[in-house]
Amino acid sequence: MLAMRQVLPETRSSVTHKFCVGGHEGYLTIGLHPDGRPGEIFIKMAKEGSTMSGMCQAFCRAFSLALQYGLSLDDAVVRFRGMRFEPMGPTSNPTIPECSSIVDYVARFLEANFREDR
Repeated sequence: MLAMRQVLPETRSSVTHKFCVGGHEGYLTIGLHPDGRPGEIFIKMAKEGSTMSGMCQAFCRAFSLALQYGLSLDDAVVRFRGMRFEPMGPTSNPTIPECSSIVDYVARFLEANFREDR
């Protein structure tokens, strides 16, 4: 089976969300397909150049490619929700008051705002 990559248009809509997890501030940007489905994500952490920032960039690239090659958002959420590592703890989002990692936070934010069955 050969998967076809569904690339986003050069000019696209996006949503940017400011967050804080365990005292670590960042911005999550979600690039949208014309039909409103997420097709890419970017995380910009306040501590530039850190290992955490680099790992966030790697996660975003892999997550974005998975979405573009056909992984459903629901399947992605199932796989990334609940991952546990630092930073974790209280968040700045009343909808997601606590999380077990930045990856968990991103999965839960996408689930709450872009769930396919809503």
